[in-house]
Amino acid sequence: MAYTVPSAEDLALYLGLDEIQGARADLLLQQATNLCLAVVTPLPDGAKAVVLSAAGRAYVNPQSVSYETIGPMSVQRPQGSGGLYLTKADKSALKSMAGRGGAFTVDPTPDTADPSPTYPIDYSYGPGLEYEPGWGWV
Repeated sequence: MAYTVPSAEDLALYLGLDEIQGARADLLLQQATNLCLAVVTPLPDGAKAVVLSAAGRAYVNPQSVSYETIGPMSVQRPQGSGGLYLTKADKSALKSMAGRGGAFTVDPTPDTADPSPTYPIDYSYGPGLEYEPGWGWV
């Protein structure tokens, strides 16, 4: 199943809103998709969660307000909680969904490798002769 850009209704459901500005939501979803494409191309099917997360942050807090006071009530939001951006966790999730990242090993030994030595063997040398410490086989 190929990735499809989430709809404005999906964003409204994700944010728990009854009403949403459709044109603004569509723009943010498309821009969030473009940001994700800068990390992984093509986008995996599960990228919808990351796109909704990034677009949701931008929809709820477009000016990146970190502290706001209205009358007797004040709200302080975490630093960097607004605007359209991808977090380090978002990028990591995209790479993981695409099958990238993580540890792996590469075995450079060809399948046709033979464990026998390829150099000439001198059978008159080594065990069977007398070993002298410091001098070796003599």
